[in-house]
Amino acid sequence: MKKVLGILAIAFVGGAVALGLNHYFFKQEAIPQTFEEQQKVHFTNQQEVKDNVGFDFVSVSEHATPTVVHIKTTMAAAQSDMPEIYDPFGFFDDPRFRQRNQPRQGSGSGVIIMNNGYIATNNHVIEDATKIEVILNDKRSYDAELVGRDPETDLALLKIEENELPFLNFGNSDNLKVGEWVIAVGNPFNLTSTVTAGIVSAKGRNINLLRQNSEYAIENFIQTDAAVNPGNSGGALVNTRGELIGVNTAIASQTGSYAGYSFAVPVNIAKKILDDLRKYGEVKRAILGVRIQDITADLAADKGIKEIEGVYIPEVVSNGAADKAGIKADDIILKIDGEAVNKASELQEEISKYHPGDDVMVTLRRDGKLIEKQVKLLSKDGKKEISIETDREEKVALGATFENLGHQEKMDLEVRNGVRIKKLKSGPLKDKDVPEGFVITKIDKQPVYTTKDAVSLLEGKSGSVLIDGVHSNGEEDSFAIRIETDS
Repeated sequence: MKKVLGILAIAFVGGAVALGLNHYFFKQEAIPQTFEEQQKVHFTNQQEVKDNVGFDFVSVSEHATPTVVHIKTTMAAAQSDMPEIYDPFGFFDDPRFRQRNQPRQGSGSGVIIMNNGYIATNNHVIEDATKIEVILNDKRSYDAELVGRDPETDLALLKIEENELPFLNFGNSDNLKVGEWVIAVGNPFNLTSTVTAGIVSAKGRNINLLRQNSEYAIENFIQTDAAVNPGNSGGALVNTRGELIGVNTAIASQTGSYAGYSFAVPVNIAKKILDDLRKYGEVKRAILGVRIQDITADLAADKGIKEIEGVYIPEVVSNGAADKAGIKADDIILKIDGEAVNKASELQEEISKYHPGDDVMVTLRRDGKLIEKQVKLLSKDGKKEISIETDREEKVALGATFENLGHQEKMDLEVRNGVRIKKLKSGPLKDKDVPEGFVITKIDKQPVYTTKDAVSLLEGKSGSVLIDGVHSNGEEDSFAIRIETDS
């Protein structure tokens, strides 16, 4: 009996330990990992590229090329104020006849950053797309889900349903040196799997490309002389260790083609942006709450600044993070958490790595004296914590109010894309008993990613229109509605 009880006791203890370990590991797995952390787990299954006395273009190219994809997009037909012109017999070779009401096509590149199908690209590559097709280096083709996009950094995150894909490990763009060899991989002019080489020409470039449209735009580009042309956008900039150190974004050109220099978003900016897009569907951006400008010789002379270093603060936003921490106008920011900043673009990059609610140590010079201020960063709307609410971006068409879905909502409904009907008034959707809460995934077989897509696909339509989607319980359904236009 004692022996039996002993065995039972051992079994009980063993079971408890197993349950405890099981609970621990499942709990750990439930915590979302960053792309960089997951890469480290899976990278052991990949062939690591070794430095070969500084560089080896052949091995780096062989490693990087399979990870860069060709992206083809379809956009709704451009709206035109030109009157309708009919040419039923095709007598006239006029693009107005051929292209009117025809979908537009686009092309670009992307880079696989995780073996389960996550792909980084540029926002401008997929902006306004109603369909996103991803073609791998081995010619396999997939419809991609737009997980999220960020116009402020011109980055976007896509997802395809595939596993065991080759991917590029993140490097450290902060360690990149001017004069270092890099290669650019992409699909210029639809020429797939093109590799070009060059050196890092400069870092921290602000070319006023993104700031034209947003005051929160972050421009701290890596400048290279690797040849980049239309179609390279969203492709990989890779160092000689085979690591992703930038996402190719723009060229400096008067003609639209390569003219000597190209620009890439540093991977250290992209890491946080892409993680946010996967976790929240949008970027949770931290704001310091100051206006900033570079210190020039003229500014130094005007303000009596003796040392031309750091970033000058002409104005502090009232009740913002910096104001609450005691930072004042005319202060000069020298470091963010120990990282030196000598350009406004460098300061923007450092702050972009943090979330609302994070604490950062800001090193300042005030009246010739060094001081430090602990700053709790805030969100755009002045909050200290990360909001998990999705930007619904409501839009109205055909008597219906549409709202965007969050990434988790798409996962729960097992859909890649879609917009929800939030409210219904009189109109063709209500006439056909399409219920409130219905998620529209396609309109006339065209995928719908955002409320903007839904409105652009519905406006201007006439006659029968097919609506595909899912109910709140995940059940698929279709509705044929009829849109009447005023004659």
